[in-house]
Amino acid sequence: MSLEEKFDNAKDKVAGKAKEVEGKVTGDKEREAEGKAQGVLGKVKDAITDVKDNVKDTVEGMKNDGEK
Repeated sequence: MSLEEKFDNAKDKVAGKAKEVEGKVTGDKEREAEGKAQGVLGKVKDAITDVKDNVKDTVEGMKNDGEK
């Protein structure tokens, strides 16, 4: 996972949590739900990036095994 991807995913999680808390404090259920959704988006993006990295590592490993 690149540093840019990590930053982007963390930004979504932090911003989402802030919106969620803001919604709870103000009683704005829509804002709270928006925050939860943005936080989940950050987590999903982390998972997708991890899968992408694992596939890349597997392909590289297969290439290296084939060259032996």
